[in-house]
Amino acid sequence: MKPHRLVISSFVAALAICAPANAGVIHIVQPGETLWSIANSNNFTTRSLAAANGMSENANIVIGSKITIPTVSEAASALQSGGVSTGSGGPGPLGSYVVRPGDTLSAIAGRSGVAMSAVAFMNGIDPDKPLLIGTVLKLPGNIAASGPAPAQRQVPNAPPYPTPERVSGTQIGQIAAAHGVPASLAKAIGWQESGFNNNLVSAANARGVMQILPGTWSWINANLALSPLNASSAADNVHAGVLYLGQLLKDTGGDIPEAVAAYYQGLGSVRERGMLPDTQKYVNDVLALRARFLATG
Repeated sequence: MKPHRLVISSFVAALAICAPANAGVIHIVQPGETLWSIANSNNFTTRSLAAANGMSENANIVIGSKITIPTVSEAASALQSGGVSTGSGGPGPLGSYVVRPGDTLSAIAGRSGVAMSAVAFMNGIDPDKPLLIGTVLKLPGNIAASGPAPAQRQVPNAPPYPTPERVSGTQIGQIAAAHGVPASLAKAIGWQESGFNNNLVSAANARGVMQILPGTWSWINANLALSPLNASSAADNVHAGVLYLGQLLKDTGGDIPEAVAAYYQGLGSVRERGMLPDTQKYVNDVLALRARFLATG
């Protein structure tokens, strides 16, 4: 979802630091810069920088305009509170939904066209318990809302859990290599999804370094992991993402673009509907990042 205009040297510098070099300052947009390049040069994802500035992650920025470079805690807070403003760019992430007053799980499932049990499993919630207002849900697509989204957000108490940890590209590469997954591809997805930050919960209820949904986490543990993965471990979040990516590569016959699209959109959806526009952007971004990781090691 991000343009590719970052030079290698800036990219390497961004990967080498664990906190933004310019945290808490105003950045003036220069010619050739994009929201993605500014985010990467300050060790943020586009999603978190956009949230901290109240804009869509797909928004175009104007030369000479001001972008606030937040602290890590400010960016995390903006993500948790759903900091994207609907008036500052495009719509929110596809399939993200915040529960409104009067919503029920059955009604939400009906509007999304999937079984209530599938929505519950995907998001790690108990279908027999009341659905809290402000609960963040991942759905197969955008649905009509029953009213304005509440300011407060509730994240379902389900694994995997966000923790204040970061991993390195080297760690991700080692885990990927151990499972026969291209290290550069795993690094690219980890950077694209979270900037290697395990403390992120997306607007669509995905968590951790590899941005894994609770239902996907449960499926990976039941079907791919040789032993139970630690839901509070950044390294095991990477393990889960790598195992899932490896399975998608097998399912697609090693077709990397299709596997990356499936990681973002879901394999069934990709095969049924093709790559959606946002998915194509995601694939392009991941492949560009992969090329840079191949070049930098």
